Amino acid sequence: MSAKSNPSNYSYVPYQVVNSSDTSVRVHLAPYLRSWPLYVLSIGLALAAAYVYLRYKQPIYRIQASLLLQDEKKGNVQASPLKELDTYAPKKVVENELEVLHSKTLMGRVVENLHLENKYFKNTSFGKREIYTESPVLLLAESPTENLYKKPLSLSFVSGQAVQINDQTYPLNQSIQTPYGKLRVLTRRPVSDTTAPVIVQAMPRTAAVGSYLSSLKAEPTSKTSTVIYLTIEDAVPQKGEAILNDLIKEYNQAAIVDKNKVASNTLRFVQDRLNIVSGELASVEKRVESYKSTQGITDLSAQSQTLLQKTTQNDAQLNQVTIQLATLNDLQNFVNSQADKRGGTPATIGLSDQVLLGQIDKLSQLQLERDNISETTSEDNPLLQSLDKQIKATKRNVSQNIESMKAMLISSRQQYEAKNAKMEGDIRSIPQQERALLDITRQQSIKNNLYTYLLQKREEMAVSFAAAIADSRTIDAAQSSDAPVKPVGMVFYALFGLVGLLVPTAAIASKGALNTRVMRRGDVEDVTKVPILGEVMHKRQREALIVAPNNRSVIAEQIRTIRTNLHIGSNETNSRVLLFTSSMSGEGKSFVSLNLGASLAMLKQPTVILEMDMRMPRLHQVFDVDNTIGLSDYLNDEVRLDEILKPVPGYPNYFIIPSGPLPPDPSELLSGPQLKRLIDELRERFTTIIIDAPPIGIVTDAQIIAPHADATLFVIRHGFTHKHSLKILDTLHREQRFQNLSIILNAVGGSDAYHFSSRYKNSYSYR
Repeated sequence: MSAKSNPSNYSYVPYQVVNSSDTSVRVHLAPYLRSWPLYVLSIGLALAAAYVYLRYKQPIYRIQASLLLQDEKKGNVQASPLKELDTYAPKKVVENELEVLHSKTLMGRVVENLHLENKYFKNTSFGKREIYTESPVLLLAESPTENLYKKPLSLSFVSGQAVQINDQTYPLNQSIQTPYGKLRVLTRRPVSDTTAPVIVQAMPRTAAVGSYLSSLKAEPTSKTSTVIYLTIEDAVPQKGEAILNDLIKEYNQAAIVDKNKVASNTLRFVQDRLNIVSGELASVEKRVESYKSTQGITDLSAQSQTLLQKTTQNDAQLNQVTIQLATLNDLQNFVNSQADKRGGTPATIGLSDQVLLGQIDKLSQLQLERDNISETTSEDNPLLQSLDKQIKATKRNVSQNIESMKAMLISSRQQYEAKNAKMEGDIRSIPQQERALLDITRQQSIKNNLYTYLLQKREEMAVSFAAAIADSRTIDAAQSSDAPVKPVGMVFYALFGLVGLLVPTAAIASKGALNTRVMRRGDVEDVTKVPILGEVMHKRQREALIVAPNNRSVIAEQIRTIRTNLHIGSNETNSRVLLFTSSMSGEGKSFVSLNLGASLAMLKQPTVILEMDMRMPRLHQVFDVDNTIGLSDYLNDEVRLDEILKPVPGYPNYFIIPSGPLPPDPSELLSGPQLKRLIDELRERFTTIIIDAPPIGIVTDAQIIAPHADATLFVIRHGFTHKHSLKILDTLHREQRFQNLSIILNAVGGSDAYHFSSRYKNSYSYR
């Protein structure tokens, strides 16, 4: 059983596998693939949750209407037989009308008309469902308090004349004083105690307006089209249709009101002028009648008639100039008085200058546009400020044109007055009686023509006022979709399924990110350059000794692979010392060393294993060896080697030296010369000496023993060894504290701690 001693010629080729890219991907995916039952469970629960959600979620329908606007810029203005009567017709711009349709003012009127401040619900087997016309009652808040909006009201009917509001009984169709303010519950149809209860969710008017505006969309069909699609999404199709139809009605009504404001202003101006001219005409007619009666005049001479016609003609032209000047003065007063104000439209009777009329139209259009936009935004809006600048600039242009026209009209008036003066000289040659009658008759003709002109304009404005219609036409009234648009079943199943997929993925990824233990081979290779000699798979069974003559298990073969990687064969003659250690207790170094020793013994090589972990001895318990004497006694020179050398039952050529009684100072005992003597003596008798040393992360015993070892095998356990221990191992390797240091990966393929004795699992203590 002896062998030659030659500790210096030991060598080995470390077993190191270089990961390919495919292997790396497989390693990263392995934790997720192993957890496929968790994925199946998570996705199944998520899809079940999606099914329940869709069953209890009230469906939402899309309601749509289309509106055609008359926009002159886009060529959609329809011919109207009364168009020439319009003194001013504001032109529609699609972009501005979209803002008007989406204004709080219009939606506020819709909410008020349809009583949309309250939502009504009924209980069903799938939860609450909103109703609209199906509600048998209508709740009116005459003087509400804040309590009304905090939680829904439950309305149940005691009889056809009484209603219970949150367990308090009140009469129907009457003003009632409640903790929620002064209310009135009106019946839409007869009710009784068998009528299903109604749940009412009240909202402040502003909140209701904002809620419906948020679900309303107004957009043109294309950039070149003036057709607007109005779309709203609501749980009750009938309510959505009523909202859109009423919104279109209020929009058209607002457009007619704007038109009538312009016509009303012009009509009022014409009527005021008619009242003045009517009085003047009546006075002139009385003078003619009185003069003819007193002077006995019945007819004028042909010369007087001709002269009178010319004078009347000239006076009519002069009068038109005077009217135009009066209109320009009114325009000038309007521009000056409205310099910092908005609203109102000036009259343009008698003016024919297209440039000035165009500028007035533009001014009125800008003012109306600003009024419409101001209903939906604040005064600080840049768009309003831009419009204010345009309005001021247009007013300046109007003032300049007025001054130019006034200068021209004053010049014309001076010419007509000069012509009048010449004809008056001619009239002086007519006998005094005829001349006086001619003067009076001329005034009568002037006033009569002016009166007739104003009457004509008044009738035109009256017809325009009565014929005012909106510049839009409803193409399609509001109509709901046949099927709900929300929630979309496939989308929700996909989303919930994705959540079911992400939850376990995130859990596994988080576990991996927060994990501080070695979980895969790459964790070791990324930190240290110490070669990996072999791997031992994870096994749940508690057998301590796996390697046996007839055992062909995977672990037994892996132990044999480690033996082969050490280049230990049956023809070996040189003895070698193998030191087994780890970073902490429970990593399986005793298990690996025991089985490697058994594998070597099966090669008929004398093998001995030393239980040098004297603080926590375990090997003697596995083989039921007496530990009353052992290494501690030998190192104290109390016994001889043969007294502590024990054969391993069932394994020829396999021996064990137990630790013996725990000494008070194991480190000092191992530092003595007796250890070297023991190793030398064992080299003479055994081919392989295996030392089961304490972990290096706890005590220094392994570093004391290291100089006597030919190779050091560091055991790392998957899911157990801390990653920071790898840095310590790499430091020891770079400092060459251990000879021929290599790594054995234990419990590969599982994260559960594995050890042959549950009594010592995850523990290390001092006695």
